[in-house]
Amino acid sequence: MLCRMIVTTSVLAAAVLGAGSAGAQDVKLPETLTLTAYDTGTSGFNIAVAVGKVFKEKYKSDLRVLPAGNDIARLAPVKGGRAQASAMGIGGYFASEGVFEFAIKEWGPQPLRLLLSAASCNGITLNVAKDTGVKEVKDLKGKRIGSVVGSPALNQNAYAILAFGNLTKSDVKFVEFSSFGAMWKGMINNEVDAAIASTITGQVRELETSPRGVVMPPTPASDKAGWERMQKIGPYFYPHKVTCGAGGLSPTNSLELPTYPYPIFMAYASQKPDLVYSMTKSMIVDYNLYKDSAPGADGLEVKRQILNWVLPYHEGAVKALKEAGVWTAEAQKHNDMLVKRQDTLGKAWAEFNKANPPADKDAYAKAWMAARKTALEKAGMPAVFE
Repeated sequence: MLCRMIVTTSVLAAAVLGAGSAGAQDVKLPETLTLTAYDTGTSGFNIAVAVGKVFKEKYKSDLRVLPAGNDIARLAPVKGGRAQASAMGIGGYFASEGVFEFAIKEWGPQPLRLLLSAASCNGITLNVAKDTGVKEVKDLKGKRIGSVVGSPALNQNAYAILAFGNLTKSDVKFVEFSSFGAMWKGMINNEVDAAIASTITGQVRELETSPRGVVMPPTPASDKAGWERMQKIGPYFYPHKVTCGAGGLSPTNSLELPTYPYPIFMAYASQKPDLVYSMTKSMIVDYNLYKDSAPGADGLEVKRQILNWVLPYHEGAVKALKEAGVWTAEAQKHNDMLVKRQDTLGKAWAEFNKANPPADKDAYAKAWMAARKTALEKAGMPAVFE
């Protein structure tokens, strides 16, 4: 397992603010920058625009945010050098691992590195229609679970949360939909009983006000066995005290649910350290200038950064985090392990493609996944994805 427990940094806000006034002069951004993000109107896009506004007003750097509908489209400009970074979702982790839509000849494992990620008050979980009578994850046995064709992130999330309740794919009935929106219309129309979404997503609130109602089965951190099963399938999830969203969630009515950061600002390992440092530094020291500009932007606060997550930090970001006083020896050790994992995957990918792999797309992916598993296990690392 990549990470059994998530540890956030614990730096005093006053220290961060002090660093802000002293460190802003170190930020040197080019006249223009390009960043890819989720579609226009999404929280990821809006947060990227909020950060870009600071770049423009304080550092005279124009940030162009390119919206893209899927992970391939978001990463292609960054890979091709037409964008410097991306505000990704969990698909960035799948790209790093070379799985799902990245298990093709044109892609494979990508050496991606973190800048900062946003961990806010929401959860990402299976939202269940209240009329089902479900109260715990294990109660989903035999229920209809929504899935989206060509969206491995959503589907993998569902598998992971079901595992918390000791359930597998065979214990439920998966109902396929063409899109996230179609799946949630299916929830309203009683075609499915549960579907993945953030607790603050509009569709979840729509379900809440419908005759069906909504409930989020809790995943308490105290259930160590449940979390071990979940993280075996979705190691990017971590326990979170959720205080915002549908179901009456608030600071005084919280619920323990799984979540992961979004958006996740990342760049390729080859990106210039000075540029990554300046982008990360600005997001840290200028936090107060954008934190209220878009829902979820407050999650970029430096003390909320997860230093032992599933993706390594870029060396430029590490420099900024060190200056903020939050980088630790434990964080460095974990980062080194993740870089070693990416190196292992990169070597395995090169060797696999030299060995005359199958031409058929499905056979190619199957053969790569087998080679990938062998290489990781030989290096003493979990394959995670089979």
